[in-house]
Amino acid sequence: MKEHIIEVLQQMEREYDVKVLYACESGSRAWGFSSMDSDYDVRFLYIHTKEWYLSIDHRRDVLEVPSKDSLSIPVHPLLDMSGWELTKALRLYRKSNPPFFEWLHSDLVYYEKYSTLEKLLAIEQKVFSPVTCLYHYVSMAKRNFRTYLLEEEVHHKKYFTVLRPILAGKWIILNHTFPPIKFEVLVKELVPVGPERQSIEELIAHKKARKEHSFQLEPPILVLNDYLQQEIEYMERMTKNMKASENDTSTPLLNEIFRELLEKAWQ
Repeated sequence: MKEHIIEVLQQMEREYDVKVLYACESGSRAWGFSSMDSDYDVRFLYIHTKEWYLSIDHRRDVLEVPSKDSLSIPVHPLLDMSGWELTKALRLYRKSNPPFFEWLHSDLVYYEKYSTLEKLLAIEQKVFSPVTCLYHYVSMAKRNFRTYLLEEEVHHKKYFTVLRPILAGKWIILNHTFPPIKFEVLVKELVPVGPERQSIEELIAHKKARKEHSFQLEPPILVLNDYLQQEIEYMERMTKNMKASENDTSTPLLNEIFRELLEKAWQ
């Protein structure tokens, strides 16, 4: 699949007159609990020509293949690709956008040019805000818990949509750094040996062994529901004690990265 992903990225460059800078896996395959037929959720950064940036008009700053942007070559049905134009990505990086941080920390990198990842990670501590990321993960956990796990019957794979942000948020509270992407690393570090951890490990094993459409409605896992409710309440209390820094020292560095990559991509 990696060869096909690179082929699609290169075809995208030709048809949309852009240069791809970085591409990685961002979904369940990156997190380490993909099913047998999980999609490939490829996320990428790209940069336009110099002329594109010398315009008074704002233009579309995302590419989504094949859902909204077509190519002249076939795209594998399991392939979902979504990319951000570089200045959009850098503005979100400055705001400590957690999904973008997850892209940069992915263990499955498909494509990179011009040392883009190295340049971005070199200033990570200038842009990382524990408070911003924690609020993101707390909100995600609360929303998904209410939406998916409080019925008489639930899809067990939805537990991951609450467990992952819970553990990511807990890592931030304890370490004040961005959490590892691998879910099993978070479980090992943050969930003590006991009934909750056993239930989580069983969920992981079942998720990996089944196809996506094979998951049926089942009674909720009460030990996990209790655990998640307690952790959400704990994280909400902790967010009240954390304050965001208002000092922005990253903008000149981000501008420098943009100009350098623009020059290298089109020299």
